[in-house]
Amino acid sequence: MSKITTHVLDTSLGRPAAGVHITLELMKSSGFKEIARGVTNDDGRVSDLIGDQSLVAGVYKITFETKDYFAASGRPAFYPSVPIIFEVGKAEEHYHVPLLLSPFGYSTYRGS
Repeated sequence: MSKITTHVLDTSLGRPAAGVHITLELMKSSGFKEIARGVTNDDGRVSDLIGDQSLVAGVYKITFETKDYFAASGRPAFYPSVPIIFEVGKAEEHYHVPLLLSPFGYSTYRGS
């Protein structure tokens, strides 16, 4: 299982957000560099984002492309994308970055 996973829940509908495109980047000296892409499944999850790639300590950015997700259901979105920047301190640990999403707000936390 990937050391970085995510789960997107559409709180306005009370169900998982399927079809959200996600990009994962790692901070390098020249800025963020893309290391993985994924799309949430029917359960709103991307469990194989980095596959069996080794995780390194550092600063990461996971970006959720929310505009297309909401447009697909004819809903407006105030936030066209949601970037979340977080730090991996211990490469041997698992990092779960959930997103609770609605057309006009979002929240996140470190999950398990």
